[in-house]
Amino acid sequence: MQRLIEGVHRFRHDAFGNYRKLFRKLSKEGQNPHTLFITCSDSRVLAELITQSKPGDLFVVKNIGNIVPLATATGDTNSTAAAIEFAVENLRVNDIVICGHSQCGAISALLGRTPLKDTTPHLSGWLKLAQPVLETLKKDYAHLKAEELETAAGEENVLYGLDNLHSYPCVQERLGDGSLRLHAWFFKIATAELFAYDPETRQFTPLVSDQ
Repeated sequence: MQRLIEGVHRFRHDAFGNYRKLFRKLSKEGQNPHTLFITCSDSRVLAELITQSKPGDLFVVKNIGNIVPLATATGDTNSTAAAIEFAVENLRVNDIVICGHSQCGAISALLGRTPLKDTTPHLSGWLKLAQPVLETLKKDYAHLKAEELETAAGEENVLYGLDNLHSYPCVQERLGDGSLRLHAWFFKIATAELFAYDPETRQFTPLVSDQ
């Protein structure tokens, strides 16, 4: 906690001056983010850092495993749905990015490599929403092992989320009039590389070149 307090102190005395006008503007005019960014709660994945975005640019949803439930999932398993509807219908974002990542604890648990305990019923229930990913792995990736299978699972989880976005009426409407775009990304922690899914090649390819 002391680290957080010291960080707040540094922000107020050192960094806030650089953002003073921006925060005043955001306070007066409200937020107008251009992108809904759905990613994992993993502490190593920071949407604003890896995209170098400013306050007010992104509407960020972080959850365990960057899972996007079907619109029909209700109750305590679907607060993410409320955020999707708010961002699409009220904030009128132009883009939605679902960003998975390497070495994801949720994916490891989904694959059965990290045992879940009886004391984590909410976590178990949440991960069940991504169970269809396992069926895809059995059908298309049975030849992969270890790290390769985990990467494939992480990528397929992102694509499953992308498919699920189409179940939201507000998303369907915006896609229909061409005012919304959907994107599937994958972040490799060790190298800080971002990969984007290309529907034509059906592969995740580097988002930007280092050259």
